Amino acid sequence: MSIDVIGDFLTTIRNGLMSSKSFVVTPFSGINLEIAHILKSEGFIKDASVVEEDSKRFIKVFLKYVDGESVIHEIKRVSRPGRRNYKGASDIKPVIGGLGLSILTTNKGVISHLKAKELGIGGEVICTVW
Repeated sequence: MSIDVIGDFLTTIRNGLMSSKSFVVTPFSGINLEIAHILKSEGFIKDASVVEEDSKRFIKVFLKYVDGESVIHEIKRVSRPGRRNYKGASDIKPVIGGLGLSILTTNKGVISHLKAKELGIGGEVICTVW
């Protein structure tokens, strides 16, 4: 049995947005922290920090709202454990006409599709956000 930590992370964010939470807390994972840093740098969330309680680490993600509406309209897992989705640099398409963002894992680390195009590298598409 495989546990999809990225899928659980994205679902926790999605559920927090649906219930208008100011923040959500998820179990710590290095790749989830990298995804959170990309979401912060692109303006989809306010902040993300690592919190330690009872010798366990968690990621606290502060969600972002503008005029009571969530900045994230949809956050969707693309590549799953049962079906990986790889794209070359020339095959990466903009999300919602450039309003959204794809997050990829590459040999240069976890990066946005904009950075991947700039570097001319492809990789596994983890998720899309808009």
